[in-house]
Amino acid sequence: MRRLSVPSKAKAKRPGRLRLWLRRSRRHARVAAIGAAALLVLGGGVVLWRAAEPGRAIAAWHENLLDLTAVWGLAVEDITVEGRRHAAGPALLDATGLSRGAPILGVDLDEVRTRLEAMPWIERATVQRRLPHHIHVTVAEREPYALWQRQGRFALIDRSGRVIVENDVAPFAGLPLVVGAGAAPVAASLLDELARFPEVMLRVTAAVRVAERRWNLRLASGADVLLPEGAETAAIERLAALHREAGLLDRGLVAIDMRLPDRLVLRPVAAPEPPPTPGNRTATRRPT
Repeated sequence: MRRLSVPSKAKAKRPGRLRLWLRRSRRHARVAAIGAAALLVLGGGVVLWRAAEPGRAIAAWHENLLDLTAVWGLAVEDITVEGRRHAAGPALLDATGLSRGAPILGVDLDEVRTRLEAMPWIERATVQRRLPHHIHVTVAEREPYALWQRQGRFALIDRSGRVIVENDVAPFAGLPLVVGAGAAPVAASLLDELARFPEVMLRVTAAVRVAERRWNLRLASGADVLLPEGAETAAIERLAALHREAGLLDRGLVAIDMRLPDRLVLRPVAAPEPPPTPGNRTATRRPT
């Protein structure tokens, strides 16, 4: 068996110094390599800057640098969305404009937020970058408030009157209906007043905007309530009181005209004419 002799302390100093020198040399070489790479990138940027327009050259250099960060692992791999109820998930992801593998440091968060808030359902959005590879989106959707009918078409609107969608409104059939040009932006003030009087609201099937100035209420009985322009609150309060006292909204009426402040005009349903009898039948003569 061959034994390895242990060097004496005096002789052991040289190898130790040699190993230390080698370690220092490797460290210096690494730093030198990084420095050379940096100089190469910088030199390439300078060459590009001189060879082309400065703006395009800097943009190309910046894009190449971002691509390099993606190679290092700083790339989009996960996109999560919080707060979605009605907006379609695929449409949301398409609106972000992001793709898997794109450099996450190159994502313009404000631009993504702007694209999301341009969607019909989205009122507000926030976009967060969670390194190394996660983009998190939080959205607040618009609240469906009423259905708006004009020119034979239906649209879903929010409280401000902004159109959310113009098709597939069947799931929201239980919402109040407003009709006519100019009805959407001013519907909330009227509907809020009606909501204060459930006995009236339950019998209203539609609120119709007339000449973009005033409202008619179409009742389930088929009657129309003609409200005065600019005095809807007082008229609805009076209508509720009259219904509590005399069941006005359930009567057989064609119209309840409240446009005059000092009177109420009721138009009853016309009684059907009696059928003709032999005694009062009018004889007709055939032409010759």
